Amino acid sequence: MRGTAGGRLIIERLANGLRVLLGTDAIDDRVRRALVANLYARPIAQVSGNLIGLGCAAVTAWASDIRALDFLAAALAGATALRVTINIALPRLAARATRAAERAYGIATFLYAALVGLLAAAANLLNAPPAVQVLTACYAVGFGIGGAGRSAGRPQIAIGQLVFATLPLAAALAIRGDPASLATAGFIVLTIPAVCSTVAHVFRLLHRSIDAAETSGQLAERMQQLANTDVVTGALNRAGLDQQLRERVAALAPGQHLALLWFDLDHFKQVNDTLGHQAGDRVLAQVGKRLGEQAPDNAAVARYGGDEFIVACSIAGRREALLLAQRLHEHVTAPFRLNGAAPTDRAESGAAGAPMRVGTSLGIALLPDDGAEIAAVLQAADLALYNAKLNGRNQAVCYDPAMTRSMAVRREIEDELRAAMLREELSIYFQPIIELATGRIRAFEALVRWFHPVKGEITPDQFIPVAEETGMIVSLGNWVTAQAARVAATWPDDVMLTVNLSPAQIKAPGGALGILTALRSAGLPPQRLELEITEPVLLERNGGTDAFVAGLGEAGVRFALDDFGTGYSSLSHLSKYRFSRIKIDRSFVSGSDAGSRGDATIRAVAEMAGALGMELTAEGIETIEQARQMAMLGCTLGQGWHFSRAVPDYLAAMLIAQERDSPAAVRLAS
Repeated sequence: MRGTAGGRLIIERLANGLRVLLGTDAIDDRVRRALVANLYARPIAQVSGNLIGLGCAAVTAWASDIRALDFLAAALAGATALRVTINIALPRLAARATRAAERAYGIATFLYAALVGLLAAAANLLNAPPAVQVLTACYAVGFGIGGAGRSAGRPQIAIGQLVFATLPLAAALAIRGDPASLATAGFIVLTIPAVCSTVAHVFRLLHRSIDAAETSGQLAERMQQLANTDVVTGALNRAGLDQQLRERVAALAPGQHLALLWFDLDHFKQVNDTLGHQAGDRVLAQVGKRLGEQAPDNAAVARYGGDEFIVACSIAGRREALLLAQRLHEHVTAPFRLNGAAPTDRAESGAAGAPMRVGTSLGIALLPDDGAEIAAVLQAADLALYNAKLNGRNQAVCYDPAMTRSMAVRREIEDELRAAMLREELSIYFQPIIELATGRIRAFEALVRWFHPVKGEITPDQFIPVAEETGMIVSLGNWVTAQAARVAATWPDDVMLTVNLSPAQIKAPGGALGILTALRSAGLPPQRLELEITEPVLLERNGGTDAFVAGLGEAGVRFALDDFGTGYSSLSHLSKYRFSRIKIDRSFVSGSDAGSRGDATIRAVAEMAGALGMELTAEGIETIEQARQMAMLGCTLGQGWHFSRAVPDYLAAMLIAQERDSPAAVRLAS
């Protein structure tokens, strides 16, 4: 039984050895490639070994007159030439097919080693000159051992060439039978397992070092990937985008363009403030996912910072870039739920599971049309994005060189506006709000005017947006309220003062206290002040807005809803906030919405306002016919050029005096 088990063990070891010799051992392909590359990594050693073998063959053929040795020497010379040819072609073959390259190298090496071993064996058996016997024997043993060490990266090749080069010589020496030959044959045979052990050890070291290098390389690649990736969205971060842009610009074909689409989420801060930063991160992840799914395959999608994303891709031209921007904008702004449920068409936000829609402003610029360098195109896209937000947000705008000039003008206005507030170049004008039924002046709306000492009058639509963007609107709004309140304190007690309120004033710390302080300083009772706010302020669902309205409301200040009809959720606001008055937008009175459909809207709003105890003002009345039509539709108050333009404070006092003498004169003035 023991003999059977021992025989089975020997057979298994022989089978394992054969598998090694035949190259059927399983090695990871990435490691195999590195080990095969090691076979031809030292060309000088290969050349010197081949030259020695060629010299050995030449000396053998020249020094002996044995025909068999001449034949083997010629075959060895041919095998040398074949081996050199294969070694030259091996790197190219290995780049395409690693296993084929390994097999070719092994076949050439085995053939060469076998001829070296046969030449040494024949020289000893055929009694060649002693010098030839020593030469061929030394070369056979040296080639077998040295080649095994050099080819240790592939053990089957290393052991195979050792066996093929040395065993024929050992067999020939054993056949000769003399003690010295037998001893030499024994030494050669004993050398084989020792060399095999060394080959196995070297192979393990190579395998481990290559595997460690591969692992380190993969880890470095992973670290590089993490360094270039945004952790919230999985998109590229700014560093990753910069790298991608450099590569894409370098690879840009003639006639192609690199489009930069710069996205900015509108009012994203409100999501963080109302729902929390975790909900904000889910919104960002949703936007990044949608951009990644809908962007072209060749696009780079990056979160550039905060709530800004950039999509970069090669494209044919500006028209294609605009179409792509519109498609991406449509998908990004489609409604969704933060909890992953199916989206709906409702555009509301609230709890984390409620449907919501994120508005997005978008700037577009192309390289090389809008700049020859990446930095210039990024600046152009940023400027286009700025104009998209300036023109109402939630839209896509392509860069235009005129934007640069416009930006310069706006910065000039910003600098001069700061100086104007210090030099008191600003003035308050007042436009009357008339009771349509009686012609009595019920209120004046305070409007700011800027008369520049050099440029003349600068209209509000030029400087108010600049004041809002720079934050100066808070100081400007407080100044307007304080100045207008001082003037209004001189009017009769039944004449109200109305002031437009900026969203920034509502959000500013102590905004309500500042207004009450201005009223107290001017001596104007809070009940005579009415603040006009627009629907976008209410759409933000900011708790600070509710506190602001509630605090001033308790003090007696009234509120009016301005530009009614331009939003999309006004009814809910009318039921939530206690407005004393609603102002119908001028587009329904004298603008694009005027007519039968506009009249129907005004009539419906008038009925609703009456039921809620609110007055209805029609602004933008320019003719007496419009005044009569608005009164017939149910509007109680009117405002517009038909009654009066905005006038300085002393003319406002004259209008009040005139109205007290003849109300119809004001009501019917042209």
